[in-house]
Amino acid sequence: MKLYFSIVLLAAVLLLNACKNEVEPEFNPAARGAILLEFDNVVGTRDLELNRGTYRNAAGEDFSVSQLQYFVSNIRLKKSDGSEYVVPQDSSYFMVREHVPETHLIRLSVPQGDYTGVSFVLGVDSLRSTMDISRRQGILNPTDMSRQEGMYWTWNSGYIFLRMEGTSPQIAPDPSGNRRFRYHIGGFGGGFGTPPVRTINNIKTINLSFGRDVAKVRNNSTPQMHIVADVLKVFNGAVNISLAQNPTVMFSPFSVNVANNYANMFEYHHMHTVVAK
Repeated sequence: MKLYFSIVLLAAVLLLNACKNEVEPEFNPAARGAILLEFDNVVGTRDLELNRGTYRNAAGEDFSVSQLQYFVSNIRLKKSDGSEYVVPQDSSYFMVREHVPETHLIRLSVPQGDYTGVSFVLGVDSLRSTMDISRRQGILNPTDMSRQEGMYWTWNSGYIFLRMEGTSPQIAPDPSGNRRFRYHIGGFGGGFGTPPVRTINNIKTINLSFGRDVAKVRNNSTPQMHIVADVLKVFNGAVNISLAQNPTVMFSPFSVNVANNYANMFEYHHMHTVVAK
């Protein structure tokens, strides 16, 4: 009997040690996890405060911002092995709205793995812009004004990629006494007429490296990548833009200067990881 219990005890100890020594795989490349892209809108070194903050551009003009929103689409994530994960296009359209904090955080379902960078389109690509309305739902539905918030030109049949409005004391007052600026930038390079004439193309692809950081997507950890969007660079760039001289910029050749500037407004800042308990 004593021998029997000794054998059972030995087997239990061996089983316990085997369980302790068992190593869980670091990740399962066939499984999925999540990565978060957090967009933090700033003006230079200061946080963007709608209707409150006063800022100054390179032309020496003071301004305040009352509205800021832009489309982020066609997201791709670069892996540490040099390959890319392309977010399915039907799930890759987002609108960041400064006055709606929950839109600043984009959650993506991706395969587990190690990611070192991200790219995205600032705007809406030409293919989606010309698709049947049935393929343009949610934030892309031009008839849903509750979601669009003025991000579609019905007269021009196109999306506004970035919309920023505000005031500046350097702008001459309009008939109502307002010193407003309105920058509604779009244009996907579509062709019109016979023969077709190409229009303005302000679609910009943004490429960001995570530097030394590696976003490790696992089943129990979600990396959150902090991306800073400096709206001061809408005015300051290859062409320094004066609000007094250009208070309203929409579908015009000058909008190319604004788009070339804002293509440089995004910068990866830091990462932190949300660990599931």
